Formats: sequence, C-alpha cells, structure tokens
Amino acid sequence: MAANIVIALVALLHVCFLVLEMFLWDKPIGRRIFGQTPEQAQSTKVLAANQGLYNGFLAAGLIWGLSLGSAGTHIKVFFLCCVFVAGIYGAATASRKILFVQALPAVAGLALLWLA
Repeated sequence: MAANIVIALVALLHVCFLVLEMFLWDKPIGRRIFGQTPEQAQSTKVLAANQGLYNGFLAAGLIWGLSLGSAGTHIKVFFLCCVFVAGIYGAATASRKILFVQALPAVAGLALLWLA
C-alpha cells in the first residue's frame, strides 16, 4: 500500500512536470520555477515541451503499473528505474535539485516495492 502511494505521487509529480514544461514554460509561473528570462523561455519552449511529453510517458507507465495491481510490479519497477535514471542525468547535467525532486522519490518507491 505504501509503495503504491509513493508511486502514485511520483506519477502525479510527472504529470505536473508535463503541465509545467508543455504549457507553462514561458508563462510567469514556469519562468519563475525554472529561473528563466522571457527570452530564454521563448527560445527553449519547443525543447521543454518535448521534455514534458517524456515526463508524461513516465507518468503513464507508472499509472499503467498501478492499474494492474500486483500484476504490474515489473512495470512499476521498470518505470521507476526510468525515472531514477532521468533524475540522475538531470542532476548531473541541469540542476542538483532534480536529484531530490525526481530521483529520490523513485528510489523510495523502489525500496518500498522491494520491502513489500
């Protein structure tokens, strides 16, 4: 139960990332969250939307795994590993904050799945 709650929260986070990156990137809230000037946001808008789409796929995979119950364990593990790798890469290349916002919740979900 705890694992599924954490996995649902990770999926929700990635839905939020999708919305921020695809629809709010160049809006005041998106610029503030990502620390961008209007010019930077405008010039990277297409790249951010692409990134948001990938975050949506991660969320969809986690939701798919959750919808299958215990039969979806392998799917949950796969997508949590994808989230973890994306978080590590993002922390190494973009912002260390991504380690805590993306990678750490994925590790928590994996740990809880392993303990279950």
